[in-house]
Amino acid sequence: MKAFRSTAAVLALTSGLLALPIQAEVVQQNASGDPLYTVEAPKGYAMLGDLVFARPLLITATAIGTVGFIVSLPFTALGGNVGEAAQAMVVEPGREAFVRCLGCTSSGYKQD
Repeated sequence: MKAFRSTAAVLALTSGLLALPIQAEVVQQNASGDPLYTVEAPKGYAMLGDLVFARPLLITATAIGTVGFIVSLPFTALGGNVGEAAQAMVVEPGREAFVRCLGCTSSGYKQD
C-alpha cells in the first residue's frame, strides 16, 4: 500500500510541475484592457533561470559598474559625459536587476 501512495504522490507532483509553464503562459491585461499595459507572463523555467542565473549576474554587473563609474568619474567629468556614463554603467544594469519582473524580457519601466 505504501508503494501505491508513493507512486500516486510522485505522479501528482510531476503533473503539477509539468503544468506550471502552461499556467504561466497566460497573458494578463489590466482593467482598462489597454494593450500598452499588458503584463508579460513568462514561463516557469524562464522565471527560474532568471532567479538563479540572470539576477545574480545583473546585481554583480551593477556593483562592478558602480565601481567602474567611480574610478572613471574624473575622466568623464573632464569629458562632460557623466550622465551618459552613469546611465550605461549603473542605471541600466540596476534597472534590469531590480525593476524587471521575474522572467520578463523587458523592464516595463520606461522613463521618458
